[in-house]
Amino acid sequence: VCSAILATLALFSRQPLIVVYIITGIILGPSGTALINDPEIINGIARFGIIFLLFLLGLDMQPSKLIKTFRKALLVGLTTSLVFFTIGFLLASAFDYSQTERVIIGVAMMFSSTIIGIKLLPTTVLHHRQTGEIMISLLLIQDLIAIIVLLIISGGLTDFNEAEKIVQVVISFPLLVFSCWLFVRLILLKLLEKFDVFHEYIFLVAIGWCLGLAEVFEFAGLSLEIGAFVAGLTIATSPIALYIANHLKPLRDFFLILFFFSIGASFQMDMLSQVIFPAIVFAIAMLISKPVTFRLMLGGMNDNRALNWETGVRLGQISEFSLLVAFVASTQNLIGHEASHLIQATAILTFLISSDEVIIEEV
Repeated sequence: VCSAILATLALFSRQPLIVVYIITGIILGPSGTALINDPEIINGIARFGIIFLLFLLGLDMQPSKLIKTFRKALLVGLTTSLVFFTIGFLLASAFDYSQTERVIIGVAMMFSSTIIGIKLLPTTVLHHRQTGEIMISLLLIQDLIAIIVLLIISGGLTDFNEAEKIVQVVISFPLLVFSCWLFVRLILLKLLEKFDVFHEYIFLVAIGWCLGLAEVFEFAGLSLEIGAFVAGLTIATSPIALYIANHLKPLRDFFLILFFFSIGASFQMDMLSQVIFPAIVFAIAMLISKPVTFRLMLGGMNDNRALNWETGVRLGQISEFSLLVAFVASTQNLIGHEASHLIQATAILTFLISSDEVIIEEV
């Protein structure tokens, strides 16, 4: 109810709904009214949102689409990500965070929000469609980088002293991927084709494949998130992948609402005084550096300066993936509460300001 009311107000003011879900968590969580005083319960349910998110990302990773994207935006995507990582790392160093926290904070600064960038993008004007094509290419590159980061963090590969763990992953991961691909080709796709008129069955099998493979990968010493991504990737080339993706999106969105709510519910307001100043510094740095960097780098792809600047403005915030990286890194005890809250506060600030910039740009 709280989210529905705040979402209505947010849409009137053209604010992103992600912020609404986080604020709802703050209001109803332990730091607010404490109507929900055990956010760990929500955290457990919210993890399904992450699993379905990575499953659908895997479904979207079609080889033909990846090849086209890599050719078009790989250099710009990698270069800009490196620039933003460096800025985040240096700022984190200036605020005296630990070495691991500097790396995680730097990584969190690399990504731009798909929701802010794409959902607020009009499609009625030609140059807006051109902007959308460039943005989608860059965001897909960032998605790939984010997935790699999440696989490294959630797979426990950040501690390179654990040689046994690394050997286990190196051996088990390719074997599991090959086995999954073989199962999909020989059994799963044949079943889906045979019973494709039963939509409920396809929906059920897709969820079962996603969650079942997630459990198999976790049992093998990897993680639920890695298993979900592989589950989507192994059926991405099948004709039914688009149908599955479209019908699972509402389920993913529901659990992602709980995920962002859990972010807000776990936000400790008494830490706000410790992170508000660095969060403002980080937010200003990203909101200035991202449009400028994209504007300069996109000059090699497009001679239209106004188009390149508009693209940079729409990509000028950090991402929901940044919150996801902070969440996973925190659960793996790679970063402390202060670093996690810094990333969350920076994300909220950039979401709000970037949305206002887009409105001004359109006006």
